[in-house]
Amino acid sequence: MSGHSKWSTIKRKKGAADAKRGKLFTKLIRELETAARLGGGDPDANPRLRLAVDRARAANMPKDNILRAIAKGTGAGGSEHYEEVVYEGYGPGGAAILVEALTDNRNRTVGEIRHLLSKYGGNLGASGCVAYLFAKKGLIQIDGEVDPDAVLEVALEAGAEDVVEREGGVDVLTAPADFDPVREALAAAGFELAGAELTMQPNTTVKLEGREAESMLKLAEALEDLDDVQHVHANFDISDEELQKFA
Repeated sequence: MSGHSKWSTIKRKKGAADAKRGKLFTKLIRELETAARLGGGDPDANPRLRLAVDRARAANMPKDNILRAIAKGTGAGGSEHYEEVVYEGYGPGGAAILVEALTDNRNRTVGEIRHLLSKYGGNLGASGCVAYLFAKKGLIQIDGEVDPDAVLEVALEAGAEDVVEREGGVDVLTAPADFDPVREALAAAGFELAGAELTMQPNTTVKLEGREAESMLKLAEALEDLDDVQHVHANFDISDEELQKFA
């Protein structure tokens, strides 16, 4: 599998620790508020909000916190206005990086991102410099021992584009419009979904080894740790052997 899918798996496992120190909740609250502000407070009529609510529940966010964030987003009690910004650049070994942020201060956010890219051997690029290397996809992850053929049958029937075996489970890729139907079909069929998100899937990957691989993983994690950053996408490909060295 590509490094992007591996990074998605690493992020999920890291999420529990992030939730314990409140960092994940901060990001989720921003997304809940923004989704509600842009599309309304009804998750059934707002796919972005529905996905944000699902992510918050998966992180064990209390129901009151979710409802309060949605209320703030729709104007009840006031809300910070977060702006959606995408930053593009390059990491170690020329790996392409897309950073999605929700910020109330562009100057602060771009400064923090530029600093980290420079620190780990990368650089910030102009808008559009790497976006063409990615395509928006739905990514649904199922962990554990599962029959790939059974997943394939349900997923393709519901409109999925591809089902890929990986170490420790199966990944299902969909077009954005088919994400919800495929996710619901897999859940209805009894598959336990370990992760489900709309993501930017790389069209090509850059193989990294040794120091470059280590620096790329440290950079991706450091970017994810920034409060303003919601998602980090990259097209690195790091072998399982290399990942074990830095686990």
